Amino acid sequence: MFDILNQDTLYFWSAPFFLLVIFTEMFFSYRAKAKNYEFKDTATNVYFALVNFSLDLLMKGFSFLVMGLCFKYRLFTIDNQVVYWLVAFIGQDFLYYIHHYVDHHSRFFWAVHVTHHNSEFYNISTGFRSPVLQPLFRYMFFLPLAFAGIEPLHIMFAYAMNQNYGTLCHTNFIKSKLGLWGFFFVTPSHHRVHHASNTKYLDKNMGMVLIIWDRIFGTFQAEEDETSYEKLKFGLTKDLEDRGPINVIFHEWKEIFKDFFDRKKALPFTTRLKYVFMPPGWSHDGSSKTSKELQKELFGESKNTDKLKKELQEAS
Repeated sequence: MFDILNQDTLYFWSAPFFLLVIFTEMFFSYRAKAKNYEFKDTATNVYFALVNFSLDLLMKGFSFLVMGLCFKYRLFTIDNQVVYWLVAFIGQDFLYYIHHYVDHHSRFFWAVHVTHHNSEFYNISTGFRSPVLQPLFRYMFFLPLAFAGIEPLHIMFAYAMNQNYGTLCHTNFIKSKLGLWGFFFVTPSHHRVHHASNTKYLDKNMGMVLIIWDRIFGTFQAEEDETSYEKLKFGLTKDLEDRGPINVIFHEWKEIFKDFFDRKKALPFTTRLKYVFMPPGWSHDGSSKTSKELQKELFGESKNTDKLKKELQEAS
């Protein structure tokens, strides 16, 4: 009976719901003159979703073969259905957190994931701005669930359900931090922080459904009031000049290629490899900086500014 709980069935029934939600948000955005949508950007989101879905279909046989092989040699058999689905959903969310963390901390994976972040708009359709090439390797992060006794069909069902929840968090219309719910679960406020390119917000709030992973592992950042902090800026730290359909997918790969094969720099092979696998922004000479380095500078400046203000107040 649980065979109907699969990724394809969920996508089939949820598609009309999301179309309704997106058009509703578009209507209220237009009515409020909020400028949350732009035609070319939304069209790019649809383009990404279609390419991602097509690649997902092509990879499905192989990914299920690999997960099925792991499930065959599972370490546990979970007979209790309540426990089974709790393990499926919570385990999936935790493994997605790890996957997402790797996406942001290794340039190789960031080159794939960056497509989800290279929009300067933030709306429900942004949730469909997929990391296009992820179906090539995404399932590898979910193999521990197969070894834990969760069927591949249900692993991907849990993934799709969690993604649907996360997609709904891509909105500017819910300003509330949602109190107690927001302590345990990801909210639009949390995910706005994740999509912001302000230095303080870089690489924060990696969770998809549960925000507790970020609280546990130190990647949590609350959304600050714009009166006390700068306004949220969505997109990348460096805006794309070429927004053509090919470049929006491969722009970071082009930059990696340039850094790796740069003949002007006499670098050993191991250092060149670091330009591929170290965190985005890493450089051997400090000419560019990672998010952690930028945040260290920012917080250092903030402390110095606060100290100066205190000294001026005491002097006056």
